[in-house]
Amino acid sequence: MKKLLLIEDDVTVRENTAELLELSNYDVITASNGKLGIETAKKEVPDIIICDIMMPEIDGYGVLEALSKNPSTLNIPFIFLSAKTEHKDIRKGMDLGADDYLTKPFEEEELLSAIESRLAKVAILKSYIKEETPEDEEKLKDLNDLRELFSKQELQYFKKGETIYEKDKHANYFYLVKRGIVKAHRLDNQGKELITELYKEDDFFGNHANDPQSSYEDYATAMEETQLYTVSREEFQKILAGNPKITMQLVEVLNNNLSELKNQLMDMAYGSVRKKTANTILLFAERIEKHPLKSIRISRADLAGVAGMAPESLIRTLSEFKKEGLIEIEGRNIKLLDSQALKMVK
Repeated sequence: MKKLLLIEDDVTVRENTAELLELSNYDVITASNGKLGIETAKKEVPDIIICDIMMPEIDGYGVLEALSKNPSTLNIPFIFLSAKTEHKDIRKGMDLGADDYLTKPFEEEELLSAIESRLAKVAILKSYIKEETPEDEEKLKDLNDLRELFSKQELQYFKKGETIYEKDKHANYFYLVKRGIVKAHRLDNQGKELITELYKEDDFFGNHANDPQSSYEDYATAMEETQLYTVSREEFQKILAGNPKITMQLVEVLNNNLSELKNQLMDMAYGSVRKKTANTILLFAERIEKHPLKSIRISRADLAGVAGMAPESLIRTLSEFKKEGLIEIEGRNIKLLDSQALKMVK
């Protein structure tokens, strides 16, 4: 029988929910406020935690933050159960590392399904952790196996322009792109945006550092409607610890990304405006994997952010390329007419 901790200050909700969960064959322990919830979680170490947000003593956000810093509780699945329904509140909860967020009033099946899926996720991840015996074989053989594992995890949806994570915020997750495009970006000393990487379908990204206090080094934003599989940093570290071959393959991929970034920065520093613009268009075409004669729908600001130039300079250069027959421009769409000529631009 799985042990479940319910942290809820409303007596009626607490008792009714506890009864529901007990009838569903869970060993339920309860706490009436955030402070007691933290103490109980450390003492009992439950299999899963369900927590209200608006509570006396310490709110739900404070509970999650405190438990995520404790080695004995940081890997326990955590579900928020709250009357706060605004998107910003849900995003805040997920950014802090919650596994799920249910709003009151909730359906019985919705709550039970959320609990079952979180517990199943933990069981799946445990099955992939390498046993510490010399005879045991690695569970994951290559990055495709890792992608298959990610595909069993939670799927998050982001609208165009929505922030996935912010620079210097605590690194809670590692991501796999199922659909869409994500840009990693930062600001230079003049406040100008620099796009450092583009991630498309089947790309991994995020902070995979082993340090539990590590932060993201840049911003990540959805460039179009995007779907991402997410794995918590702690769970991802367990996967890597049990699969050293996968770790080496992933490091190689990330090193290649750094090499591409270095070349991009060199072009930004020393290339001509025409060369920067041409290389940026080709980079987007390559990363988004569009056919050379297909249109690329991309904002001028994002193109300028990658090229490291003022949008005005980029727009003038695009006009020149259009007159020279290298590209076509239709609204926000750019169609490559002569990719070979673009590669030769000096």
